[in-house]
Amino acid sequence: MFKLGLIINPLAGIGGSVALKGSDGADTVREAIARGAEPKAGLRTLQALEPLQGLEVEIITYPAEMGADIARQAGFDPTVIGTIDSGATTATDTERAAVELAAENIDLLLFAGGDGTARNLCNVLDDQVPVLGIPAGVKIHSGVYALTPKAAGQLVAELVRGELVSLGEQEVRDIDEDAFRQGQVRARYYGDLTVPNEHQYIQSVKNGGKEVEELVLDDIAADFMEQMEDGVRYIMGSGTTVANIMEQLGLANTLLGVDVVENGQLIASDCTAQQLLELTDNHPCQLVVTIIGGQGHIIGRGNQQLSPELLQRLGRNNLYVVATKTKIKELDGRPLIVDSGDEATNKMLAGLLPVHTGYHDSILYRVAKF
Repeated sequence: MFKLGLIINPLAGIGGSVALKGSDGADTVREAIARGAEPKAGLRTLQALEPLQGLEVEIITYPAEMGADIARQAGFDPTVIGTIDSGATTATDTERAAVELAAENIDLLLFAGGDGTARNLCNVLDDQVPVLGIPAGVKIHSGVYALTPKAAGQLVAELVRGELVSLGEQEVRDIDEDAFRQGQVRARYYGDLTVPNEHQYIQSVKNGGKEVEELVLDDIAADFMEQMEDGVRYIMGSGTTVANIMEQLGLANTLLGVDVVENGQLIASDCTAQQLLELTDNHPCQLVVTIIGGQGHIIGRGNQQLSPELLQRLGRNNLYVVATKTKIKELDGRPLIVDSGDEATNKMLAGLLPVHTGYHDSILYRVAKF
């Protein structure tokens, strides 16, 4: 029987939908809850466990919201060990759970969280225990995560069935959230973890650095500005390519947030998911997003404000993807990824989408079906 360890960081990603750009620290969590944020890590773990139903798997996990509740909801009868300190779970709970689960001679540790959670595991685990992350955080720069929750489950299912799956070392990286909220990305390397290394399921480490193709970026901006229409509300996603469009428009930009533009004017900055729903109600709208370099995500990494409800309201025809051909080539043929948290929304956006790569220049590129 395959012994699967399971850890859920129940507060992972809670700050994303309410524009807090992270979830680290008790103050951030309290502010997120005060703004109406709802935890998503449990739901994403449920999606990851679905492909394992009917397979010979023993789930060993921690109590309540750290794993046991979701495992039971998914139809499993988990072995529950350890205890959780009273109140909200902390990094200490995660690290203690990892050590105690590793001592149970598990075959794989499946965990839901973000880069902070990966750091916790890196602090206490050696390379004897392979791990696999279910992406649930706001910022995910580490290479230990599956592309989507469902991809995580599919990869674990291959391991359970005894299929040949390679193992490899992947980097754990995290950024300074305070600097991130000021529009600065300061990523730091913390170590490596052993991960099932099937590239169709595992994301790459995020590529950093400022785009140097200034003329190409200006061409992309000019092409977009030429097709803008009065009365349409443009939802401007995060990233440097979109930021350059805002610069060319002469508008202030939230580099790592979501802004809204109408009739050449900035009408809302650094919006939450709820604000975007209100601003787009009964208005013609278009969503402008770019690609995370090296990973290929256009939805679900650093832009959780773009909720499934919003994406369904807009439809795929109102999704305007911008990227330089250099970013496209960095993907080495891998598809674009939509990880909205809702399978129906992911399927709606799957298939070939136009990517605007210059002035009157675009290509068709595939969005994965997970």
